[in-house]
Amino acid sequence: MTLTTPNHKATVAMDTEAIRRALARMAHEVCERNPGMMELVLIGVLRRGAVLAHRIAAILPSLGVAAPPVGTLDISSYRDDGKGRPGDPRILGRDIPFTLDGKPVLLVDDVLYTGRTVRAALSALTDLGRPTAVQLLVLIDRGERELPIRADYVGRNLSAPPGQRVYVKLSEIDGVDSVVISERKA
Repeated sequence: MTLTTPNHKATVAMDTEAIRRALARMAHEVCERNPGMMELVLIGVLRRGAVLAHRIAAILPSLGVAAPPVGTLDISSYRDDGKGRPGDPRILGRDIPFTLDGKPVLLVDDVLYTGRTVRAALSALTDLGRPTAVQLLVLIDRGERELPIRADYVGRNLSAPPGQRVYVKLSEIDGVDSVVISERKA
């Protein structure tokens, strides 16, 4: 579906139901790959990755496993693009009330694009402890990597034309669930 507003064209790539189905499918895949789910912890990259991590954790009990602990991680000060330097008032912090040492971590984010956000998250995780393994779950993989990073669980692969961006909107933050491809916001 294409939405058009004055001077703005957007394509809805996923609606509420498509996002729900993708998360349910990925939760099943996580269970299959992590028998018993012993010790698994979920870490969501702020902001939308954190929401998705909580949603995945909420689905898991319906699959017969206990909901794993969920933490959130702000990777702003680990970025290599100059955004979020130490002392930046926009830095949101982290909320990980458990140890990562010796535990498998499921890192959750909304969009995997160049790989730089994941690289920053991995650096932050290693500063916080030594997980036994880190798996990556993303709602959208749009390809075009700059770093050799691959997601273990992908909701949907999308590509966007040059000059356009993939926006994930979640009801907890944006009031609606959708994935939209549109021109970059000014």
